[in-house]
Amino acid sequence: MALVLLPVCRNTITWLRNTRLGFFVPFDDNINFHKTIAAAIVVGVILHAGNHLACDFPRLIEVSISDYDKRSIIKLPKPFNRLTGFNAFWYSHHLFVIVYALLIIHGVFLYMVHTWYLKTTWMYISVPILLYAGERTLRIFRSGFYTVHLLKVAIYPGNVLTLQMSKPPQFKYKSGQYMFVQCPAVSPFEWHPFSITSAPGDDYLSVHIRQLGDWTQELKRVFSEACEPPLAGKSGLLRADETTKTSLPKLLIDGPYGAPAQDYRKYDVLLLVGLGIGATPFISILKDLLNNIVKMEEQADSLSDMSRASDLSAGSTDSPNPNKIYPRRKKTLKTTNAYFYWVTREQGSFDWFKGVMNEVAEQDQRGVIEMHNYLTSVYEEGDARSTLITMVQALNHAKNGVDIVSGTRVRTHFARPNWKKVFSKTCSKHCNAKIGVFYCGAPVLAKELSQLCYEFNQKGSTKFEFHKEHF
Repeated sequence: MALVLLPVCRNTITWLRNTRLGFFVPFDDNINFHKTIAAAIVVGVILHAGNHLACDFPRLIEVSISDYDKRSIIKLPKPFNRLTGFNAFWYSHHLFVIVYALLIIHGVFLYMVHTWYLKTTWMYISVPILLYAGERTLRIFRSGFYTVHLLKVAIYPGNVLTLQMSKPPQFKYKSGQYMFVQCPAVSPFEWHPFSITSAPGDDYLSVHIRQLGDWTQELKRVFSEACEPPLAGKSGLLRADETTKTSLPKLLIDGPYGAPAQDYRKYDVLLLVGLGIGATPFISILKDLLNNIVKMEEQADSLSDMSRASDLSAGSTDSPNPNKIYPRRKKTLKTTNAYFYWVTREQGSFDWFKGVMNEVAEQDQRGVIEMHNYLTSVYEEGDARSTLITMVQALNHAKNGVDIVSGTRVRTHFARPNWKKVFSKTCSKHCNAKIGVFYCGAPVLAKELSQLCYEFNQKGSTKFEFHKEHF
């Protein structure tokens, strides 16, 4: 009971994962550790209660069936009997306050022990309780301190809500991290985590929220009422911004919190794999890489101009000075290449990050970032059933530079990627490199990618390290 609170102290874990302990302790598996401890508690409770029942067996055997049924059936009072999904998870977990209070009372009133310091239950659980209470108190104060104003709202196909808000000056984060969002108009108690899709260099914060439960459904409904219909000539999306006549709902944020994807800067090459809405943590990484690329190019141009001006001021007839020191460009980006694979079933999903993809395709002149879109609802290339669309797609992309499926400059492939070929190609292209494989999506593919990392690590000098986002 003392350990079960520690894995959900997210501020503490975010701080610890940036220390040397992060190399030895898998802090990103905190939720799995939390579940493991909870399972151990369940086993302990069953054994403990079973022993009490076994000791009381003679009396229980004399109880009638109807009396036994009355003792066995537990019915929740209204409105808790209707809780399902996340609500059931959220509100049932907050019963821990009562559980810990009863645990302390149970330990204090031990009738066989009379000396207070021998009643040690409170000693074991006091530190985790105080730490967790401090984290919850910090959230309350920090959410009020981080004042945000909604700048833009858009509802995309596939039931995805995009919220763009002002960034508080004190809110410092890394690409790949996430934050908690609360909308008092939907629920004054519930906080939900979402990956930050804006880059640290942007002057705003953004999140992309897919409708998956009752809270996100209600959030979409609340913002839909505040959005205005599209104007003539605009895309058919519901939008809202600061000029919208209807006032936008208030938002509270808390974070940022650490995630596996934030460590992408440690690798020479990145292999980013996102399924559906699982692309969100990697959009921020792509933006950050692009911002760094642009800065490095601007710095290179500036240094080149300075060097040229220095040469001209010295005179073109002067003999070259071998001892002359020219300014050098600082290397600010360790990552040499990034490969982004986005796999989705719905064609409308490509609208979510269309602007980012076009921006990367236009500004990444050195080809650092390579993007691949995969649409699984169409038969694979080479199949007779998708021949026509493949031909039209190739002609349009060659002529106009725009993919007819995604509406971006990124070519769309059909069916699922052949991940073994992807790994083989990446491995042969980057010998002796340290490649970070980051994945966000269904657990089934995570096992396949993890296995491929292991297999290719046994074959050659290129090393793959697998990281999975936990939700």
